[in-house]
Amino acid sequence: MVENYEVEHSNQTDQMLQEVNDALENGMFIQVRRMLEDMESEDIAYLLEASPPKIRLILWQLTYPEKQGEILEELSEDVKDGIMVRMQPEQLAAATEGMDTDDVAYLLRSLPNEVSRDVLAQMDAQDRARVEQALAYPEGTAGGIMNTDVVTIRSDVTVDVVLRYLRMKGELPKATDALYVVDENSHLIGSLSLSTLMTTQLDTKVMDIMEDSHEAIFVNMNDSKVANLFERRNWVSAPVVDKQHQLVGRITIDDVVDIIREDAEHSMMSMAGLDDEEDTFAPAFKSARGRSIWLSVNILAALTAASVLNLFENTLEQMADIAILMTIVPSMGGVAGNQTVALVIRGLALGHIRHSNTRWLVIKEASVGLFNGIFWACIIGSVIIFWKGNWMLGSIIAAAMLTNLVVASIVGVTVPILLKKMKIDPALAGGMALTITTDIVGLSVFLGLATIFLI
Repeated sequence: MVENYEVEHSNQTDQMLQEVNDALENGMFIQVRRMLEDMESEDIAYLLEASPPKIRLILWQLTYPEKQGEILEELSEDVKDGIMVRMQPEQLAAATEGMDTDDVAYLLRSLPNEVSRDVLAQMDAQDRARVEQALAYPEGTAGGIMNTDVVTIRSDVTVDVVLRYLRMKGELPKATDALYVVDENSHLIGSLSLSTLMTTQLDTKVMDIMEDSHEAIFVNMNDSKVANLFERRNWVSAPVVDKQHQLVGRITIDDVVDIIREDAEHSMMSMAGLDDEEDTFAPAFKSARGRSIWLSVNILAALTAASVLNLFENTLEQMADIAILMTIVPSMGGVAGNQTVALVIRGLALGHIRHSNTRWLVIKEASVGLFNGIFWACIIGSVIIFWKGNWMLGSIIAAAMLTNLVVASIVGVTVPILLKKMKIDPALAGGMALTITTDIVGLSVFLGLATIFLI
């Protein structure tokens, strides 16, 4: 049933995109505006991201201003920035009305400082104060993603008083599953779930039914650690406190889902040397400039591997079979190492890999490399002996294969961990470091043994 729904939804989205494009090509702008009015914000965001820049700007101009804030929230960073730089400060301020404080702060961080100040100046005093408070916390921390819109109560009041207060308030912030209990100095002392509140006698005091605040998130906690806590605890929301344990805001599950999605996209795109928020339809020169950095690093790696081959130039000239077979060893090492790198990067992202278990993990992956090395060394060695009729050549490639698979497994563990300690993204640099290592080790061992025993 779920798969059928996803296919149907995908087909509807594709049809919607085609209908909008057809209407734009025929100059039916009023019809497109009506179509956009009936769409959900996330569907409009999809249309914008799936359209080339010129069509994207036309679509944005046809959207209703009341929806623009919600649409901006759904856009990838590169597409969002391209739209926001063309908006006036008063337009941006109007688009942020009704948005959560953390979402407004996220949008303003991507703008130049002068533009951000102009947008803040267009807001009313209360909204501006909240946004400025959110902007005061570093990006990538709990403070940077929290929402300051929270409902607080005192511990010495009864359930009846709380319910009357909520009825008078009239509306709760979205994703509210608990009220936070504070003292007279705004120190967090506990929380009261809405389910408990609704099923408890009216004369019961809050202090008798509230839960302790030991699960509060500190404002400077890394957002990836926040996401891990939400995953392990199955939270819908969580309070955020400062060093004095004063309640400063809360984080909701929708913010955490965004973090998880962004981290996954970052890891996937970084392995290819790309920005995780890169616009698919960005101008060709901009894309080429961004990718050239990674290509320049790759050419250095290729030249390093070529220099190893140059050392064994005489060996390659004297035996053609070696030149034909030499790519097998580094290729197998690269595949085995990348499997380990992917496993370790995931473990680092989830917080599973610590100093206490690193040694065990290295030994385990080295053992995996040894087992796979023995198995595939026997297979490849036998194939080469049967194919080329040269048992020494088969033995040499088997020995090189075994060595490279073990080295690749060890490097696949140690390199991401070392890069993490050096504050370098393992997803971005881990694969390149592994490739260089497996190429150099694989070629050196294979060609070195061939030089010693065959030439």
